Amino acid sequence: MNAQKVLSLTIRDDDTLRSAYMAWLENGGLFVPTEQDYRIGQRVYLLVTLPGESERLPVDGEVVWLTPAGAGHRVAGIGVHFAAGDGALRQRIEARLASAGPRGSMLSHTL
Repeated sequence: MNAQKVLSLTIRDDDTLRSAYMAWLENGGLFVPTEQDYRIGQRVYLLVTLPGESERLPVDGEVVWLTPAGAGHRVAGIGVHFAAGDGALRQRIEARLASAGPRGSMLSHTL
């Protein structure tokens, strides 16, 4: 059995948060830039710092998206679907993005 990997993600601004957030997942999720190898279904533990905050928010998740290194113009990384019991982070992200105003033409790291 593989040990659960721990990742730290510091999101510096709302545009980066908007491009990393995966609202289309049932429990929400985030794109995490990394060139490390992961597999779909792998469990990970994230420590997320939102823009302008110092608190590191813990969240369990599962890898549901892979963008390998060298995938054209895309940033290498993984998409992590939040576990069902981690709704607090999703709520904080969605509230922050709602207050940040409408999305511009910035591209997502996933879809």
